[in-house]
Amino acid sequence: MIDQVVSYLESIDPVLAAFYASLFTWGLTALGASIVFFFKEMNRMVLDGMLGFTGGVMVAASYWSLLAPAIEMSTGEGFVKVIPAAVGFLLGAAFLFGLDKILPHLHINFKEAEGVKSPLQRTTLLVLAITLHNIPEGLAVGVLFGGVAAGVPEASIAGAVILALGIGIQNFPEGIAVSMPLRRMGMTRQKSFFYGQLSAIVEPMAAVVGAIAVSFFTPILPYALAFAAGAMIFVVVEEVIPETQQDKNTDIATMGFIGGFIVMMSLDVALG
Repeated sequence: MIDQVVSYLESIDPVLAAFYASLFTWGLTALGASIVFFFKEMNRMVLDGMLGFTGGVMVAASYWSLLAPAIEMSTGEGFVKVIPAAVGFLLGAAFLFGLDKILPHLHINFKEAEGVKSPLQRTTLLVLAITLHNIPEGLAVGVLFGGVAAGVPEASIAGAVILALGIGIQNFPEGIAVSMPLRRMGMTRQKSFFYGQLSAIVEPMAAVVGAIAVSFFTPILPYALAFAAGAMIFVVVEEVIPETQQDKNTDIATMGFIGGFIVMMSLDVALG
């Protein structure tokens, strides 16, 4: 199945392929959000385990799919070789740090909103938090496809597909993590689903931007890969992990994280 997908994406424009791949990641977010039609609440232990799994996938993807290729394609030796990855990683984290301070948003288990003061409702702030989370995921997929468009040997359609698959898998619990709290706040099932899936609509946009940028400016590819990795790690440390530590399910969340890391590592090494 994966071979067929890779073959098809290799036959079309890489930017369009990035768009299709990110539509898949958005679709799995929508699938997760659709759970709200069947349940009004989800066991907190299960949700924390799934959020931990999400964090594990993101950390593994950041290294195996983004940082390692960024270092491999950089020229030079020793510290010179790692400079693009280090600079890109720092810029990615700084970018998300800046958005986190500017964009008003509310994390799932936190009572106080972050970012600039805003009259927006709690439901909107919650959706904005997950939307912020999804920007680097879309960029990561797009940047890899952009590398293919630029003809970079270290970038492959197969690797980009595996990354999209991993991000899609962890987007499923993200969709649940948005729609369920909205439902508990009293929102209808339809609206809870709508806002749950809407949180990932930014991914196709970010993927196209990343693919186009890299395809036109090939030398930035290692920086762009590391940028996406830094942004993803920032999200995991600043948002995902703290949210799993708010209740009494820290062990479940930790094992979920380990499981997610193993799944993404296995996908990338075995199939990528």
